[in-house]
Amino acid sequence: MNQARTQTQVKHRTGFSIEGSRATCVGDWQAEALHDVEKQLSRVDWPAGAIQFDLGGITSLDTVGAWLLHRTMTDLDAGGRQLSLLNINEQHQMLLDLVEGRSDSTDTPPKPYVPGLLESIGRHTESQLLQYLEFLAFIGKLALVSVQLFLRPWRLRWGLVAKELQSAGVNALPIVGLLAFLIGIVIAYQGGIVLRDYGANIYVADIVGLSMVRELAPLITAIIVAGRTGSAYTAQIGTMMVTEEVDALRSIGVAPLEVLVVPKVIALIIALPLLTVFADVMGLFGGMIMAGSMLDLNASTFISRLTEAISMNSYLSGVGKAPVFAAIIAAVGCFQGFRVYGSAESVGRQTTISVVQSIFLVIIVDAAFSVAFSKLGI
Repeated sequence: MNQARTQTQVKHRTGFSIEGSRATCVGDWQAEALHDVEKQLSRVDWPAGAIQFDLGGITSLDTVGAWLLHRTMTDLDAGGRQLSLLNINEQHQMLLDLVEGRSDSTDTPPKPYVPGLLESIGRHTESQLLQYLEFLAFIGKLALVSVQLFLRPWRLRWGLVAKELQSAGVNALPIVGLLAFLIGIVIAYQGGIVLRDYGANIYVADIVGLSMVRELAPLITAIIVAGRTGSAYTAQIGTMMVTEEVDALRSIGVAPLEVLVVPKVIALIIALPLLTVFADVMGLFGGMIMAGSMLDLNASTFISRLTEAISMNSYLSGVGKAPVFAAIIAAVGCFQGFRVYGSAESVGRQTTISVVQSIFLVIIVDAAFSVAFSKLGI
């Protein structure tokens, strides 16, 4: 741009004006008044050579105004211009010196530290190990409180146990029964397709009976309960942690484990075996209906074959897993609830972790049971 535009004067109550190589700053250079001034400074076509900044017209200066002056002069200095300050008072000079001294830490913001792959794996592994150690400590505390309540049963809140039985047991019957019924139908259909080709229709009862009683009924029931009841335990206790109700219980001398955890564990240990038996019945019923419609196998023949195929050991091995699964689900759900902190977002995060960990541990323990039963010949 030509020299005429360079000498264009811009006047404001708070602002600056340029006359040749002299820039005059006037008014209150404070944060609330500098929005337009910053835009004007960014559009100025500065002359080459020496530039003088006359700061005598500045009536007040804060750190935002000092930073704007410092940034403008730094950009001009980087462009090869010689700068000088005129008519600046002592207080404004001290503030400019302070901003200049601090500018090195703000000009280039620090880069966030990004750990490498191995460090990330190590940190995640350490976090998981610490969480498992905390879970083991929680199990130890829960076992100690349970023993104390067993020795003094009048301290156990049986009303809470009955309430949890209603929620975790009775209210779960429809979903458990429906899914077990459908799984029995699916197993009978898939097995019946193969058996029908070999004229072995009657053995569909063996497939449905053994698979449901030994493995699928307890496992599917535990997974449903983990997603339905275990998540509810985490959400309930987690919400109480956020609203500081757990701290309120401690402040009045009530042990949270005694009130919030033990009744849930006892109720689920009672409810899950009963739900498993119900799932056995519904699964066998679904298999019997499919066998009758697909393989022309009447109900009496199907039931008589079941009595031969399913032994008491097979039945008890399935039902016997249920209390262990129940203890795992209740313990994990309550433990993750106590790990909630800060906000509702933490409730959702720990609820998701609770469901995933419960299902994972249930499947691991089920596999361990299978190996143990195989070694024992059960």
